[in-house]
Amino acid sequence: MPERAAIVTGASSGIGLAIAQVLAEEGHALTLNGRRAEKLESAVQALGRDGHEVQGVAGNMADEADVQALVQAHRERYGRLDVLVNSAGVGVGASVADIVAKKVDMQMDVNLRAPILLYRESLELLRSAGAEHRSAMVINLSSISGKVGRAWLSVYSATKAGLIAFNEAMNEELAQEGIKSVALAPAWVDTPMTDFIKEQVKPEEMIRTKDIAEAVRFLLRLSPHCIVPEIIFQRPGERL
Repeated sequence: MPERAAIVTGASSGIGLAIAQVLAEEGHALTLNGRRAEKLESAVQALGRDGHEVQGVAGNMADEADVQALVQAHRERYGRLDVLVNSAGVGVGASVADIVAKKVDMQMDVNLRAPILLYRESLELLRSAGAEHRSAMVINLSSISGKVGRAWLSVYSATKAGLIAFNEAMNEELAQEGIKSVALAPAWVDTPMTDFIKEQVKPEEMIRTKDIAEAVRFLLRLSPHCIVPEIIFQRPGERL
């Protein structure tokens, strides 16, 4: 059994992969999840070449069976869970008049329902880690859109606001068991997910994935007596 282990969803690229890199550097054995098996395998191989202990479990976090299979595969491989990172996310822009129910469901399922189910499925392992060292952690990737709703991203904003609220509830419910919950709420980050806005916001002016990942490194170093429930990442000159 490794000394520390983590699950990272949405880990094939972007913020999830950057956080996975930091967790590996900090001594965590990893289970990475992504929807596309080929892309996920590339991330797993890259981390493995650096000498890190890592496995990939492809799956759609909108599917409850895939959520359960992910946690079970992690349990069987490592036997412990110290950090859960809910990074998988999807955003679909539309005016309220053009909202499509299927796309509403997809965003709700991936951005909010999946983290809720992952808490449930991981709770036994997180409680064991919390009892051991009082610093088990769940990191929830929200968005600055969850702090201030954005036109054309109304459904995405609603899911990310819901995730922040759920994060707060989990701290109230689980913090006394040594399980910390942290919501990360970045503005535009230079990832493929923000390609749609890059004609208006230059990629070189966006937040870097490493900025988010280094915040996770800081969180890992906190004492058991300190919780940072939320971190907002803004670009210079940007306001909520």
